[in-house]
Amino acid sequence: MLKLNNNKVKMFYRLSQRSFNTQLSFCFRSCRLCALICAFVSLLPLQNIFAADDVQFPKTIAWSAYPTGTGGYSQAVAIGNILQRQYGVNLRVIPGRNDVSRLATLRAGRVHFSAGGSEAVYAQEGILNFASRIWGPQPIRALMSNYSDSCSFTFAMASDSEVERISDIQGKRVTWVQGSPSLNNATAALLAYANLTWDDVTAVEVGGYNASIDAVLNDRADMAGGACNSPPFLRMEASPRGLTFAQFPHNDLEAVKRVRDRLPWYVPHVAFEGPTIPERGIEVFTSAYPFLVGLDASDEALAYSMVKIMHLHFEEYKDNAPGAGGWTLDRQKFEQIFVPFHPGAIRYYEEIGAWTPEAEANNKKNLLRQSVLRGAWDDFLHSAPEGYDEFEEAWLLARAKALTESGLMTLAEGL
Repeated sequence: MLKLNNNKVKMFYRLSQRSFNTQLSFCFRSCRLCALICAFVSLLPLQNIFAADDVQFPKTIAWSAYPTGTGGYSQAVAIGNILQRQYGVNLRVIPGRNDVSRLATLRAGRVHFSAGGSEAVYAQEGILNFASRIWGPQPIRALMSNYSDSCSFTFAMASDSEVERISDIQGKRVTWVQGSPSLNNATAALLAYANLTWDDVTAVEVGGYNASIDAVLNDRADMAGGACNSPPFLRMEASPRGLTFAQFPHNDLEAVKRVRDRLPWYVPHVAFEGPTIPERGIEVFTSAYPFLVGLDASDEALAYSMVKIMHLHFEEYKDNAPGAGGWTLDRQKFEQIFVPFHPGAIRYYEEIGAWTPEAEANNKKNLLRQSVLRGAWDDFLHSAPEGYDEFEEAWLLARAKALTESGLMTLAEGL
């Protein structure tokens, strides 16, 4: 039998134990390092880890939109479902009850994009509620437009209001939405079809879009403006007062011109989608709604990715919300839009061959317009009056002068 020296056994044991402790310590250090690496990686932006086919997203994207229950909000939710299912990205939809609140969150960086309506144009122009000192012309950038089989804005009337023709609106009670120049100016434009103004109707002031529907339901108003397929109009249809949409025959060319002189981005349109609309459709006007926009400082990779997934996954969400089919590529109207596109969006449209020389020329014209407006604003601020009303009045004059001298339309009618 082999006999071991006791001292040698003890020394061997100490060396073995030291080796084991060293290895164990290394293992613990390695595990801690792995844990730290995992924790660090989990905090990295998602696009640095899960970028595929040039689609890059953070873990959460935010849009501002019209209030819950509206077509614009519902479409944002449908698109958000695609982002969650296909990319593991959350789309937070922040409802804004009026134009200013939807764009204020965009300018403050609380949302990445805004899915609204004509307020994007008014903000670009620095007019109406955006003519104040804290706003002025904004560097709005377009991503995508929705021109659906519905319409962006028309009059939804209580059937018992006895309006047979658009001229019968004279003297009726029409909702006026606080803080929503796009809705109120659209109302004024449609009134112009019948040579009417706000002075020819009774304005009923309400606090928001949904409140305008409530005013009709509660018999405080006879009509409210909104998209033909707006879900709140289903409440009007089901109410004792009923629902009838106003119609604007396109064969009255002078009437059509009066509307478009005020809102050149509104076009004659036949709407097929909406409660009570017959199969043959009704003649109305429309504009992009929702109109997805960012700012000139919006992240280019994110803008590119947003447009790309909305185009590539169109078939998956087009039937999941009222009017979502209007996001299709062939309805983008690149050559007619009144706001410049974001470079990220342009990059994708160029990539798929949809960006034409006419689109590029129109985009340069829109960029020039924004440059003229920004220059006029910067010059104006040096000697601007202090009073709120005086400030707005002086700015609108300075703005009109700058646009006129540059040979650009002023949109001054009725402002």
